[in-house]
Amino acid sequence: MSGALVAGEAFGRAIPLVAGALGASGLAVAALPARIRMRTELRRRWRTWAIAAPVFLGALFLGAGGAFALAAGLGVIAVAEYVRLAGLSRADQAVLTAAAVVLPGLAWQAPSALDARTAGVLLLAAALPSLLSGDGASGFTRTARTAFGLLWIPLALTGLVTLGETAVAVGLAVALGDVGAWCGGTALGRRGPLARPLSPLSPNKTWAGVAGAALATGSVLLAVGAFSPGLWAAVLAGCVLGDLLESMVKREAGVKDAGDWLPGFGGLLDRIDSLLPALLLAAVVTA
Repeated sequence: MSGALVAGEAFGRAIPLVAGALGASGLAVAALPARIRMRTELRRRWRTWAIAAPVFLGALFLGAGGAFALAAGLGVIAVAEYVRLAGLSRADQAVLTAAAVVLPGLAWQAPSALDARTAGVLLLAAALPSLLSGDGASGFTRTARTAFGLLWIPLALTGLVTLGETAVAVGLAVALGDVGAWCGGTALGRRGPLARPLSPLSPNKTWAGVAGAALATGSVLLAVGAFSPGLWAAVLAGCVLGDLLESMVKREAGVKDAGDWLPGFGGLLDRIDSLLPALLLAAVVTA
């Protein structure tokens, strides 16, 4: 299997999976005793998931138009958070915001336009604000950060449109992969070789978490009928590297979270940091 899904198969399997996961986790969180330190945090996260999961599935259920609306909406919000983290200007933000709408729109209406021509336009667009303002002091840094943002957010989110129902599988696998990483790190990451951190960027992320994410992502892809070694590797890499990538950005910015409006998570980028590279890699392995 290449990771492609028969029309309707992903939704037919995903809906009971999500309903069961939300129901079981909701009961578990509700039953947590008051002495559990993370009880309040876990309850906030569950409430956020209870809203986000139906929105995600509902948008993709509507087809390419719904996927476009979801990608554009996520992109505009994530871009605003990224601009604050990267210290970019309003002109840079305008380029990123436009791309957050235009690129998913092209993926919906003219997918053949997303090729080397688009890459050239994006590179010039990233440099345009600095070139027009004559920024000789930080223009190159701004251009590099804008170009990175274009790849990281708007281009990645086009995968919600181009991947079709595979995007459902990727989204669910990433979401439960994050849970699996937390469970693996909690259960196996206290001592031994699996307790070694992946990177100084995020010392709490260990090889035990990778093992937990591998088990969870593989199980979800099997459950929705989308498993293939390539897609599994893409999703797992997104889960592992996406969090480290955002940690790198936040460390340079000197902040803990990308925002403070999303209960239990911080900002939107804190929630979709693993989804973004997973979508990019999934598009590569299913092309």
